[in-house]
Amino acid sequence: QLQLVESGGGLVHPGGSLRLSCAASEDTLRGYGIGWFRQAPGKEREWGSCISSYDDSTDYADSVKGRFTISRDNPKNTVYLQMDSLKPGDTALYYCAAVPLRDLCSGAGDEYDTWGQGTQVTVSS
Repeated sequence: QLQLVESGGGLVHPGGSLRLSCAASEDTLRGYGIGWFRQAPGKEREWGSCISSYDDSTDYADSVKGRFTISRDNPKNTVYLQMDSLKPGDTALYYCAAVPLRDLCSGAGDEYDTWGQGTQVTVSS
């Protein structure tokens, strides 16, 4: 069964950058659509970005568009989320999620059936 492990979170100053990784336990993420979500304390889960497996098409929430970049490295079975120009409002627990549908890139959390445990991102001066 597929398992996902996020890493790369930490404490960063406003304006700084982090790169999150989502590593898969199986040999390949080629057949999976991947999404990144986040949840801040007291708030609902929020979608940030997604990438399809079919053509590596991507999509972003307006709140992160132009600042975050999602990419995948299939030989490493890893999906990345490069986060630049971070703001205090980006502080949250970040999760990656997967679904075995090649052409899926969706902002709907219930489309995904495998989730990681999350990695904490804190943006503070």
